[in-house]
Amino acid sequence: MRNIIIEVCAFNIQSCMLAYNAGASRIELCADPMQGGVTPSYGTIRYVREKVPIPLFPIIRPRGGSFVYDDEEFAIMRQDILLCKELGCDGIATGMQLADGRIDADRLKQVVEWAYPMQVTVHRVFDVTPDPFAALETIIDCGCARILTSGQQKNAMAGAYMIAKLGATAGERIAIMPGGGVRSANIKELIEATNANEFHTSALISKNISGDKTILSLGDTFIADANELQSIMAATTKFEH
Repeated sequence: MRNIIIEVCAFNIQSCMLAYNAGASRIELCADPMQGGVTPSYGTIRYVREKVPIPLFPIIRPRGGSFVYDDEEFAIMRQDILLCKELGCDGIATGMQLADGRIDADRLKQVVEWAYPMQVTVHRVFDVTPDPFAALETIIDCGCARILTSGQQKNAMAGAYMIAKLGATAGERIAIMPGGGVRSANIKELIEATNANEFHTSALISKNISGDKTILSLGDTFIADANELQSIMAATTKFEH
């Protein structure tokens, strides 16, 4: 029997509640989907922690763009990590690079120390490193719990072969979590192709949350699709028996 873990990337409280009600195992909490996710506000983290009892991993990313940070940005990341710990979060998702693209091992080790006893997931900074197997060993040495990856491809299906190789190399030392285009239509194939036990999805749709077209809207609100989440959860059950 395999215990399949579904982590939902949520950009608002509505998506967090949908994920919890669908039976998701964990939430990665982010802000600003157009930037690929940045650190959510204090109020958002606190409110979600109070309302949603499943493991909560806010992303620690002070801005969009590259994953190379200066000293001021890294100091902000430290404050956000300590805040997450104070609020009772179970972990964080983060990552940082050197100018040559390699994982910044010295800073990542500091992050793991600051975060303890929270877990640390390395996000898809991993997918833009020049040598994924060298990055894998660096991240393991830093003491992280898992790596979120599309196998350095545009989505997890395209990177399934690489994800499987990373998982075989990592063994029990760290979890390899496929993410990027994970949907109910491909989750079974991904489970079989990658041999992974943890998967990351946003199950996103976009809509005018007010439902009233007469109300001024300056952009879309990105909400998880309840039906898609339920379909993903249902598709994993055959692997858990």
